[in-house]
Amino acid sequence: MIMTGQDPRLAARATLDRLWAPGCRFLGTETAILAGAMSWVSERHLVSAISNAGGFGVIACGAMTPERLEEEIVATQGLTDRNFGVNLITMHPELDRLVDVCVAHKVGHVVLAGGVPSGATIKRVRDGGARAIGFAPALALGKRLVKLGIEALVIEGSEAGGHVGPVSLNVLAQEILPHIHDVPVFVAGGLARGDAVLGYLEQGAAGAQLGTLFAASTESIAHEAFKKAFVRANARDAVTSSQLDERFPVIPVRGLSNRGTRRFMAHQAETLQRFQNGEVSREDAQLEIEHFWAGALRRAVIEGDVEEGSVMAGQSVGMVKAVRPVAEILHDLVEQAVDALVAREARTGHPADREITAG
Repeated sequence: MIMTGQDPRLAARATLDRLWAPGCRFLGTETAILAGAMSWVSERHLVSAISNAGGFGVIACGAMTPERLEEEIVATQGLTDRNFGVNLITMHPELDRLVDVCVAHKVGHVVLAGGVPSGATIKRVRDGGARAIGFAPALALGKRLVKLGIEALVIEGSEAGGHVGPVSLNVLAQEILPHIHDVPVFVAGGLARGDAVLGYLEQGAAGAQLGTLFAASTESIAHEAFKKAFVRANARDAVTSSQLDERFPVIPVRGLSNRGTRRFMAHQAETLQRFQNGEVSREDAQLEIEHFWAGALRRAVIEGDVEEGSVMAGQSVGMVKAVRPVAEILHDLVEQAVDALVAREARTGHPADREITAG
């Protein structure tokens, strides 16, 4: 029967569930919260914890060999019977073998990141029975990926941690959400509250991808010093790496400012001077700049060197106030969205969901 006048929170939760239903259906989850894939962090323990709590964990393959990825997938399956995905870098020299590993172990979703995946790779994923997810930093590319067969998109703003593009999520959402309806679109970048996620759901997003909150969770294997750096940080502390000379491009990476980031600027200046003096070739100078951060992420995450290592974090790091369990983080995200809907009803007098079907 149809019941009216229900508890405002029940009505609000029904509205939330309706809004992110497309994302939940696609992921096969209770909440349409997709975890960002973070190298050295998104491994079996964190991934399984997120999935077990009702979200969607994602293994960060990064530079893993096919054999190493297989080990991580099997270990994760031993910790959860719920859905999770694997993030593959499209530039990996053994991409096809990595896809085959995912398919062989019946991974349900493969996220193709770090470049534009080819139609052949997307077909390989889908023919193997997995769902293919891609990243769209612009509307034109999003439309192109859908035509190539991508089944869901992530639009990630520059507020995110790690490797980022130049456009904020606020702008990407306005550019893309009104125009792509054929596949679910997940928003990402700078998200740390359920009410913010709700705003994008109401604009047409199917769900959201979060990383920084989970990197500092109890289940994250990141070093305690790494997590404490997140708790101490403000949003303005998460900055992108700077480029001194356009002849030597630097891929923007957002992380916490520290001695390492300051030394990187000095290293670029010294290398540029050596190039101008004819001491090194342009190619060697570029390599020296690129190799500066080699191993720096592992030093920060695993070894806890948060002064010289690369402490990748999104601007949402300013909202990380404590190291908390994943289940608590997901619970709070839901409650914040529900609170926002209830507060709106109180302001406007319009219930979040006027009718609830009771079975």
